[in-house]
Amino acid sequence: MTNDPDVIVVGASVAGCTAAALFARAGARVLLLEKHSNIETYKVLCTHTLQPCAVPVIDRLGLRPRLEAAGAVPHVSNYWTQWGWISPKAAPGGTLPHGFNLRRKILDPMLRELAAQTPGVELWLGQSVTGLISEDDRIVGVRTRTTGGQEASLRARLVVGADGRDSTVAQLSGVPVREAPNNRFAYFAYFQDLQPGDHPPTQIWFLNPDGAYCMPNDNGISVLIVAPEKTPKHLAAFREDVPGAFHQYVRELPDAPPIDDVPLVSKYIGMNDMPLRSRGAFAPGLALIGDAALSTDPMWGIGCAWGMQSAAWLVDALGPAVLGEGDLDGGLAAYAGRHQVEVGGYQRIFESFATARPLNALERLMFSASARDEATARHAYLFGSRLISVPEFIAPPAIARAVLAQDDLAVDTVLENLREVEFLNVDEISRLVHAGPSLVDVSEPAGHAADA
Repeated sequence: MTNDPDVIVVGASVAGCTAAALFARAGARVLLLEKHSNIETYKVLCTHTLQPCAVPVIDRLGLRPRLEAAGAVPHVSNYWTQWGWISPKAAPGGTLPHGFNLRRKILDPMLRELAAQTPGVELWLGQSVTGLISEDDRIVGVRTRTTGGQEASLRARLVVGADGRDSTVAQLSGVPVREAPNNRFAYFAYFQDLQPGDHPPTQIWFLNPDGAYCMPNDNGISVLIVAPEKTPKHLAAFREDVPGAFHQYVRELPDAPPIDDVPLVSKYIGMNDMPLRSRGAFAPGLALIGDAALSTDPMWGIGCAWGMQSAAWLVDALGPAVLGEGDLDGGLAAYAGRHQVEVGGYQRIFESFATARPLNALERLMFSASARDEATARHAYLFGSRLISVPEFIAPPAIARAVLAQDDLAVDTVLENLREVEFLNVDEISRLVHAGPSLVDVSEPAGHAADA
């Protein structure tokens, strides 16, 4: 690139490649920097899930045909709870939105290729950011060092940090960060033919407080994740014998996958410390996207989707400002505002859940009702797929339906228990329940995802 680019994107993974491609399609000249020298580099510790909420961005990128050709598995989640399995089904005459599961071994190089083939993007591999260039309290570029030790200073109207949960760009910028502890740890392993059949669902076990996840991927490979609470017993078991503890934990799952009958095709990979981090999404001349802006508990499998979505939100908020034809700082503030609206409520829920506390009254209600009522199950699935917002999920008509659909406790007892959840409008929920509303289907999505 002979002249300064309009945008420098640091990190050529899911969020960074999405941002680079979309900025370039909007007319910007983009320099995409990746610290690894090998274009085939990929992330290993991942659920490999593109949740349904990412599908509009996937289609905007034109990525769907590549995913399907690579053997991506349609992603639909089933949830085990103490009230039984929640297996969402499409409404009569409708369809159930789905996402995609594809191992990062295939996805990451695919996205780099897509970005590099986009006119206006230059991909530079082996480039580590060592500093930020600031003028008049504004970030105007980055300092880099190649794997061979060559240093350079690069300037642009906008710098985008897409370099992950331990973002160097974020740390150098000094943007504020909030960190919440995670009282679970996780181990991942990959198995061949663990979930046979056509399009098996992702399975998630809510064991209260422990968790587990089995996610089918391409070529018959499934990623199996255990997420125990950080108790002395669990920590000691995994410290002494990871394979033994992993297999025993899985064997004890309800309807456990046949882990002892299929080949292990990876190492056991552990994450003992998984804090949840939320950063300020921008500073003058700088935007953070993906895990650099917000890294949540990996148990939710949302990082890849939010990486894609946050890149699209940024491009849409800035418009022609990256070309010097508008208010760049105003666009950055608008992006940060949308980012907070879109993911802030979810993150607060995830932070609370990461304490490994017992299920609260709302969670108990929605799990128990979803195991009995198809419409409530669809509603919970849309929330789990990040297709409806927190306010939509807890809207009084939806909660009233769940109250009427469960039968473990008397209605008045359920309503009284819900008062422990501070953000619920229990008086309105009670009014709807006692008015005897029909069990209307509150689970229609707003048209965000692929159809199963």
